[in-house]
Amino acid sequence: MHIPAYARATIRAALPTVPTSRQVGALECCLCAEPFGEELAPVPLGPTPTSGLFGCRPCLTRLVARARRSRDVALVQDAERARVEGAAWERARERYVAGVESVREAAEAVTRLAGDADVAPLRIAWLLVSLESAYAWATDDPPEPPASVDPEDTGVRDGEFRLLLEMTSAREAVADRLAYHVIDQAAREEPELCAEWGCPQDCSGRHETEHIDCGPDAVFEDLAEHGVVVERAGPPHDRPATTGEKPAADVSELAGVLAHSGIDTDDAEVLVSAAAVGLVADAWRDGPLDEIHFAAGGPSDGEIFAQSVDLYRRARTALLAAREDGPEALLAFQAVASDVDLPWAGGSRFTLRAAGEPTEEFVRHVDDRVWFTSKVLREQGWRAALLHRAASAVFKNSGHFGMPGWPAAVASAMEHLRALDRSDAPEALSDLEAVEAALLEAPDRLGTAALDWIAGRSVFG
Repeated sequence: MHIPAYARATIRAALPTVPTSRQVGALECCLCAEPFGEELAPVPLGPTPTSGLFGCRPCLTRLVARARRSRDVALVQDAERARVEGAAWERARERYVAGVESVREAAEAVTRLAGDADVAPLRIAWLLVSLESAYAWATDDPPEPPASVDPEDTGVRDGEFRLLLEMTSAREAVADRLAYHVIDQAAREEPELCAEWGCPQDCSGRHETEHIDCGPDAVFEDLAEHGVVVERAGPPHDRPATTGEKPAADVSELAGVLAHSGIDTDDAEVLVSAAAVGLVADAWRDGPLDEIHFAAGGPSDGEIFAQSVDLYRRARTALLAAREDGPEALLAFQAVASDVDLPWAGGSRFTLRAAGEPTEEFVRHVDDRVWFTSKVLREQGWRAALLHRAASAVFKNSGHFGMPGWPAAVASAMEHLRALDRSDAPEALSDLEAVEAALLEAPDRLGTAALDWIAGRSVFG
């Protein structure tokens, strides 16, 4: 007789705690104590077919039927509970997302008003304070989905993400407005210039400034006056004169810097590749990842390199798509770069969440940097955004995969690799021709073990 798995617990509960010798000897049923005979055959219950306890078919049939009824009732109850939980979750999610969306619309309005000269700066400041309060209240207690809800339901997360982007825009717009307001209020009155500049009759003599280009070095000098020394890196620049007028777009200057660094800005393929390297450097590699890297559970050098190569390809695809689809195309890269549960490339099992370090700052950094690139793309155009990100690549990661100098770096690395004792190297490094091809085409294909071995021996210098 076949006993289904769902009935075994019911049968075990019905067995006697201390069986008799006749029950153990297969002389009578351990459930009803009726003797076995020609009409009542024993059914072994274990532990083996010839030893243990034995029951009769009528008793076991009755217990199996009881277990089936209990199972069916439980399934109905589970389905009803899932339906009730799902309905409650839908209501809670809709209320939460609606609240988040209303605050997002408020943030959008604050961003717009911050650029309206007719709205007083003090009023703008109060708008930001009240907006931050609404944001804190709206996101204070997000609903938690029950276990019965589809884990792919991203409604709450998507709403929060859109709100965060709009809050970032509002904060930047208000900060920009208030910073220049404070500067203008602190400026000395120069009524003698009013006639020359054609000011209105009610001009206070303080001629409002809307944009100041202090050049690339002023912030380091200003911080030094407060006792904070930050080493200035990158190529030297001719510092432009400070002016109250908004300068022309610096696209030509960036193009010149990139050309000097070996980036052919007229070659779209080269420019997009360099911009992808810069986007990964700005949004992912530069910032909180350093602290995670050096933590006890952080990723190895090989894992970081493999993941950066994978993200470079995604960034390149997103930047190409952004030419036609606009800034929203960058969200595909952002989603992967900020995913703390995604195993990294190169066969790694590392995830940011498993590293044991706080990830909120990391995710926020990725979101902010991608948002800034989207802003440049939206306001200055696709080519300007590429030039900005390519400049980041030149300053931060000029020797990375995807840059024009990568083939030369690989050639030098292969000479170094051929001279090394590779007896303890991973199998992936045994065929040097295949290694060179992988480094040129897709270094993450070698795997993190091989990349760690290469990094440990400073093959790339």
